[in-house]
Amino acid sequence: MEDLKAYIESGILELYVLGDVTSAEKLQVEEMASKHPAIKAELDEIERSIELYAEENAIEPSEQLRNRILGSLLTNFGDDNNFPTQTHVERENVVVMQPGKETNFYKYAFAACLALLIASAVALYNLYNRLNDTNTQLNAMQVQNQHFSTTVSAKDNELNLLRDTSYKLIHLKGTAKSPESIMTVAFSPSKQKVVIDMGSLKLPANDKTHQYQLWALVGGKPVDLGVFDSTVDSSGFKNMKAIASADAFAVTLEPRGGSASPTLSEMMVLGKY
Repeated sequence: MEDLKAYIESGILELYVLGDVTSAEKLQVEEMASKHPAIKAELDEIERSIELYAEENAIEPSEQLRNRILGSLLTNFGDDNNFPTQTHVERENVVVMQPGKETNFYKYAFAACLALLIASAVALYNLYNRLNDTNTQLNAMQVQNQHFSTTVSAKDNELNLLRDTSYKLIHLKGTAKSPESIMTVAFSPSKQKVVIDMGSLKLPANDKTHQYQLWALVGGKPVDLGVFDSTVDSSGFKNMKAIASADAFAVTLEPRGGSASPTLSEMMVLGKY
């Protein structure tokens, strides 16, 4: 009895039911089962336990996903129907296991494995989607933070300019050509810098073939300070060309790219320094 108990507890019976034994071990188990009813009963109990486990843990996959996986399995393994048969060796006292139970066991085991495979695939797919969503949100946050950092930097520069006492604000007022137009220019002779306040700019929108051109009047002569669009850079300050001194500032509407001399009939605003 002690030998039978040790044999049962060795684990060979579970491996036999799972089909994970050699031919010699299989014959040994079957001989032992034919001689000892306790071993035969233990084999039947192991089969029932595994079948119950497979039934209780089976997961019903979605119809679409199940069809795709089954179709793939049938395509890849459709030719694997010819399994090697047992050699025609006649042995006495060999217990022939019931084929119906073995068939049912493998059917349930296959169903359980397939269900676990489908559940794992669905879980991985959902995890992949969540990771993609997280990456998208992180990228959006990085872009937003970069934009915020750029805006803060620009505002700091504007505040520094307004605090700089070397700058003087010149308010340009509309002419007869455009009475409602207004514009503010910040000019620092010591730093030779001219800056347009685009936030306070009020000029008619220019078309694609024209641009506004800023001029400095120095000793009665116009000096080009660069071109700009009224619909671009509508906030913040815009740096123009450098100049050391000026008596006044004016803006005219010129062909895109600017002109060598101002078109006086298209003068929009004017302001003295």
